[in-house]
Amino acid sequence: MTFTKTTEQSSKYEHLEKMSVQELLSNINQEDKTVPLAVEKALPEIESLVDAVVAKMKLGGRLFYIGAGTSGRLGVVDASECPPTFGVPFDLVNGIIAGGDKAIRRAVENAEDNRTQAWIDLQEHGIAENDVVIGIAASGTTPYVIGGLEACNENNITTGSISCNAGSPISKTAKFPIDVVVGPEFVTGSSRMKAGTAQKLVLNMISTATMIQLGKVKGNKMVDMQLSNSKLVDRGVKMIMGEIPVSYDEASDLLKKYGSVRKAVANFKS
Repeated sequence: MTFTKTTEQSSKYEHLEKMSVQELLSNINQEDKTVPLAVEKALPEIESLVDAVVAKMKLGGRLFYIGAGTSGRLGVVDASECPPTFGVPFDLVNGIIAGGDKAIRRAVENAEDNRTQAWIDLQEHGIAENDVVIGIAASGTTPYVIGGLEACNENNITTGSISCNAGSPISKTAKFPIDVVVGPEFVTGSSRMKAGTAQKLVLNMISTATMIQLGKVKGNKMVDMQLSNSKLVDRGVKMIMGEIPVSYDEASDLLKKYGSVRKAVANFKS
């Protein structure tokens, strides 16, 4: 299959080394402004994938992200932020990166070229039919991700993808593909820039919309967030004060007693 990798096409800007800092920042910003518009065009596809994730999670399933390099790191970041933000178990949303956890900080040579390793990595987590696996690859051609999605399809596991090239192999493989076509990067081929931003926006949408659908937000508040530092404890106390007629000290006592905003408010009202 042939397709055009717009993420690899030459930047529309020339002689970057001759630009002033102001010019560099302004031009990067101009390019960044196009990313949300590209994401907007993909909203129907994002909605379909979120619906699939929610349906599987209601059956007890989990969400997995698989990717390499920047894409893999973005998946790990999104997954790792779900427990403290929404109070969910650490194994509900999982980020797997080619090369293992050491690849989060330092590139692992040839890790993304192994077509069979992603399925091996997923099996270590006990992957099952109620789970959903989303492959992330800006180019849409990463063998690690494609091989993982193919194996999932063969085992009746729901698959999705996030790519920044239309008609890519990863999009042809996933059951719920998302293409966010951001075009050439400011620095030719540097897909950590616009493509990375697009992937981060889509991941934010997927995890946040899913958690809201699962009841992890009340009103507009993170009522199940983990109280892991003084800032979040203070935020939780103020959330309680916004829901029920108590003082700061009373709200603080309720939070300490029940351990979450949701439980504190529910027990007070009952």
